Amino acid sequence: MKKTLLFLIFAFSAIHLSAGNDFCGLVNRSFTSGESITFKVFYSVIGIYVDAGTASFSANHVQFNNRPAYHIVGLGNSNPSYDWVFKVRDRYESYLDTQTLKPLKFIRNVDEGGYKKYENVQFNHSNGTAVSNEKTYKVPSCVQDVLSAVYYARNIDFDKYKPGDKIPFTMFLDDEVYNLYIRYIGKETVKTRYGKFKSIKFKPMLIQGTLFEGGEKMTVWVTDDANHLPLRIESPITVGSVKVDMMGYRNLRHPLTSMMSLR
Repeated sequence: MKKTLLFLIFAFSAIHLSAGNDFCGLVNRSFTSGESITFKVFYSVIGIYVDAGTASFSANHVQFNNRPAYHIVGLGNSNPSYDWVFKVRDRYESYLDTQTLKPLKFIRNVDEGGYKKYENVQFNHSNGTAVSNEKTYKVPSCVQDVLSAVYYARNIDFDKYKPGDKIPFTMFLDDEVYNLYIRYIGKETVKTRYGKFKSIKFKPMLIQGTLFEGGEKMTVWVTDDANHLPLRIESPITVGSVKVDMMGYRNLRHPLTSMMSLR
């Protein structure tokens, strides 16, 4: 059962033969410690979107097991007025190695419509394992968790690809390894509730669950500048559709040169 806010935090076979390696060994050039981003979540059944909740992401520099790391926190909450429909209180955390951007630890603590789950995963990349709920699983060398994948993907050089190209990666979630990909769609101007932006557009392959269908149903737009800041996410769900818009940010690493105008 995967009633998660995956449409908020990602958080996204290769056409380029080297594409599998392109999602391994990236250097962080898109975000910095102290960055925070806020979003509004809109839900629609009959074509009219209503304000259903909020989400936020933050990144801060910490020490994890005596090594420098980024502590990424993703929060998702339904609005109190919407709780009677589907109450959400989600907290995701990921500790990333600052040099490799590989996850060191992942925590998921979710309460979604009465479904509750706590997950704590420790990654050991030297021996290719992930320890979850005291069980050990073999994982690929460049595996990501659902939150680390968002920040890793922000560092992809999309200029290397042409529309239609796939960028594969692996994700460890619910004690399973999933082979997924991001399909690059191209560049376009997008008008959100915050403003008008030059953007990069792509579709992440989704894991099939109770909320989302599997496949390329979700569309993501990020800023076409050095930040690759998430701007908008749209996806159909089991009943209706959701739209997530960026509504605020602080401490970006680079100037937001992609913004053409405010709303």
